[in-house]
Amino acid sequence: MMTRSATTLILPLVLLAGCQRDPGATSATASITGTKDADVAATAVPMQVYWGDEHVHTGLSLDAGIAGTTLGPEDAVRFARGDEVTSSTGVRMKLGRALDWVAVTDHSDALGSIAALRDGDPAMMANPLAKRWHDMMLQGSEAGTQAKRELVKSVTDGTAPRELADPRHLVSAWEKTVDVMEKYNAPGSFTAFISYEWSAAPDGRNLHRNVIFRDNADKTRATLPLTSQESVAPGRAGTDPESLWNWLAAYETRTGGKVLAIPHNGNLSNGAMFAMTRLDGAPLTPELAALRARFERLYELYQYKGSSEVVPSLAPSDEFAKFGIWDTADLGGNATRPESKATEYWRDALANGMVVEGKIGVNPHRFGAAAGTDTHTALAAYEEGNFGGKFADSEQSNTNRWNNLYKKEAAYTRKDWTMMAQGITGVWATANTRAAIWDGMHRRETYASSGPRIVLRMFGGFGLAAADLPDMVKAGYARGVPMGGDLKASPGGKAPTFLISALKDPAGANLDRVQVVKLWVGADGKPAQRIYDVAWGGARKAGADGRLPPVGNTVDLKTATYRNSIGAPELAKAWTDPDFDPKLRAVWYIRAIEIPTPRWTAYDAVRNKLKITPEVDMVLQERAVSSPIWYVPA
Repeated sequence: MMTRSATTLILPLVLLAGCQRDPGATSATASITGTKDADVAATAVPMQVYWGDEHVHTGLSLDAGIAGTTLGPEDAVRFARGDEVTSSTGVRMKLGRALDWVAVTDHSDALGSIAALRDGDPAMMANPLAKRWHDMMLQGSEAGTQAKRELVKSVTDGTAPRELADPRHLVSAWEKTVDVMEKYNAPGSFTAFISYEWSAAPDGRNLHRNVIFRDNADKTRATLPLTSQESVAPGRAGTDPESLWNWLAAYETRTGGKVLAIPHNGNLSNGAMFAMTRLDGAPLTPELAALRARFERLYELYQYKGSSEVVPSLAPSDEFAKFGIWDTADLGGNATRPESKATEYWRDALANGMVVEGKIGVNPHRFGAAAGTDTHTALAAYEEGNFGGKFADSEQSNTNRWNNLYKKEAAYTRKDWTMMAQGITGVWATANTRAAIWDGMHRRETYASSGPRIVLRMFGGFGLAAADLPDMVKAGYARGVPMGGDLKASPGGKAPTFLISALKDPAGANLDRVQVVKLWVGADGKPAQRIYDVAWGGARKAGADGRLPPVGNTVDLKTATYRNSIGAPELAKAWTDPDFDPKLRAVWYIRAIEIPTPRWTAYDAVRNKLKITPEVDMVLQERAVSSPIWYVPA
C-alpha cells in the first residue's frame, strides 16, 4: 500500500497609478550564490524537465492580503525551493519535493497597498475609512472578509481612499519583489523569475495574464508593472489586453529585454478569453493576432480554480473531460452563457485559432501548455496530501475547510471542496537558469501537470519511425520537432509519426493510458476533434468503438491510500496519424492519465476524522498534457 504524499505530509502543529522609477537605480540585494547564468554548463539540447509554479500570490496582492495572508515574496520563494515555512495561520508547511523554479505573480493593481494598510501606514491611518478597514483586518477572517468586500467595491466604483492609490506603495512593493527574486535566484540549482499578474476583468470577465521576464534587475527594477487601470480600451475605462501586448512590445524595444504573458482561467471569462474578435467586437486584424501570438506563448490549463483544458459540453465523447470544472459563472459572478463556453477553453481555442488563420493568415491561439497554483497564501502547496488551500482561511489550520463557502452569487454557490490541488509546469530546458527555462517556455517545449511529476515527451515528424523510440531524443531533434513545434508541408502527402513517451511520477501512481488529442479544420472550414488511446497499462483491449475499459480503482477512502497494482509505470509508442489529410490544418497534443488516487478531500477526511457529504469528490485521475505540435499545409 502507498499514498502519493504519505511520507511528506506536514500536519499542523500549532491601484492604481503608474510611476516610473529612476532608471539608474540598481538592486540593493545580492544573490545568495553569486552565480550567473553564464557560469552554468548547459546541454546541447534539452535533456531534463524542470518543474515550477508560474502563478503565486503573496500578501502584497490586494485580495490575498485582505483575506489574511501576511507572508511575502521571500516566504514564497523559500517555500518553493524546499524550505519549511510557517503559514499565515501558524501551520508549519513544507513541500514534499522542492520545485526547480517559481514565478511570484502578485497583482499589479494596488500592489503593496494592502500590506501598507495592514501594517498601519501613517498616511493611510489618517483616513477614517482606511483606518476602519485596518482594524477589521486585525479582528479576524469574518471582519476581514467584509473589509475586502467594501474595499474591492470602493476600488471598482472609484470611491477608494486616495491613499490606497499612492504610487509609492507600488514602487516599494515592486522593488522588494525584484530584490527578493534576485537574492534567491541561484543559476544551476533554483530559478526565481521576476514577474507579476495583470488582472483586468471587464464586466467581470476574467482576462488575467501572468507576465514573466527573462531579464534580471538591471532591466526590470526600473519598469513598474502595468495596471488594469492604465490599460485603456477605446470607449471603455481600461482592461483591454491589447494594451498589455503593446506594453510588452514597448518594454522589449526600450530595454532590449524579453518577456511573455500567460493567460489563465478562461473558464471564468464568459467567452472573452479566446474570442475570435477584438474585445469590443471589432474584427481581429492580422497585426493584433501576430502580437498576441508573439507574447502569449503558453496558456495555464490547471490551477486551484479548476481546469481550462476542456469542458464536457464541448467534448461529450471525452470520458476524461469532467475534471475540475468551474464553468457556472465568470469572475464577477455573472452566469456563464452557454454559447460562451466555445471560447473559454484551451482545446477549442487551438481549433478556433486555425479557423482564424485560414481567414486572416495568422493564428492568434498558438498556446503551449502550462500550469500553476494561483495560491493566495504565498505557499505553492499543490500536493493532494499536503494541500495548502487558496486563501488563508482555507489553510490546513481550518479542519473544516472543505465546507467553506468559497463564493456565493446570484448565479451559483461554490464550496471550497470544489477547489483543485493543482498544478505545476514542466519545462524541457538545457539548464536551470532564467534564460534557459524562459527560452523553453518561449519555444513552448513545456507541459502542464495537475500535480504529479510525470515525465512526458513527444516529437513529431515525417521521417520518424518505431525504430527511433530507443533514442527518441536524438532522432526527434534531428528529423522532427518537439512539443510546441511546427511541422512543415507533408512530403508526398505522407502522414506524420509521433514518438511518445510517458514515465510515471517516481513517487506517485502508475499510468492508466496515454492519448493523442487531434484537432483539425475540415474542408468546410469547421473545426473537429478526435481522441486516440495510443498506449495503456494492463491487458485491456479496445472495443469496436475504439474505447478502452476503465483501468480500475484501488483507492481505500478509509485510509486515503491506493495500490500501484494496476496501470503501468511507463508507456511509449510510435504513433502514425491514421486520418491525416495533408491539405488540412491540424494540431496534436498528448495527455497522460494516472490511475485513480485519493483527492485532497480524502486526505483531509482521514487526517481530521471528518464525515464528508456524498456530493464531495474524493478520488481523481491526475494527468499531464503536452504543448501541441502544429501542421500548416503548404
